[in-house]
Amino acid sequence: MSAFRLNPSELALLQANPWFRACTAALQQQLCEAGRRVHLAAGQTLFARGAQPEGLCFVLAGALRVGSLGRDGSERPLTYLEPGQWFGEISLLDDLPRTHDAVADGPASVWLLPQRELQDWLNTHPACWRDLARLACAKLRASFEVLEDIAHLPLEQRLAKRLALVARGFDSAAMQLPKSRLRLPQEQLALMLGVSRQTVNKALKSLAERGLLALHYAEIELLDLAGLDALAAEGRP
Repeated sequence: MSAFRLNPSELALLQANPWFRACTAALQQQLCEAGRRVHLAAGQTLFARGAQPEGLCFVLAGALRVGSLGRDGSERPLTYLEPGQWFGEISLLDDLPRTHDAVADGPASVWLLPQRELQDWLNTHPACWRDLARLACAKLRASFEVLEDIAHLPLEQRLAKRLALVARGFDSAAMQLPKSRLRLPQEQLALMLGVSRQTVNKALKSLAERGLLALHYAEIELLDLAGLDALAAEGRP
């Protein structure tokens, strides 16, 4: 398989992404044709915090943990990226070093659009820079919501909202084809929410008792996404 060509299933995954579908036709073609495939082994770092940016990335297979390490060596995860998600747009826009580490959680494959080539192309198609800004703004809005949730929502509501967000590829407006099974380790979910694994396990079991989800080995099955949405919205203006 060529490292510079998407296979049909990978192309379908790319085309299912809501942000990609909203991009101009010219940018869509560039994103499909100008990238290269990067294979990662379990635990391998795609990029490290402070590293010079190599480009815009899209998860093709597997998953990546994005976060940083504390002074004591403890992991501080920000998010968990699964197939169908774009990342790396911040450094593409400001051309500054990476803000976090991206590490493969098991074998993974990423579609990488090289930094300089993509920037040069965008400079000759300046209207398309707005598409990249939209990608960054969507994540900024999500970050603001997370900060508000930490301040105002109890854990079960925060958990319900995070699971629904992961199911939709971290795009709260993407109501179509959400994932029903999430390969999201409870340890990672707990770290993302700032609680212990025992605490998040208790909250997951409570949601399971409500019939909103089912717990499987290394997977969380979402049985009632609308119910998770309704729980996440309780008490909000």
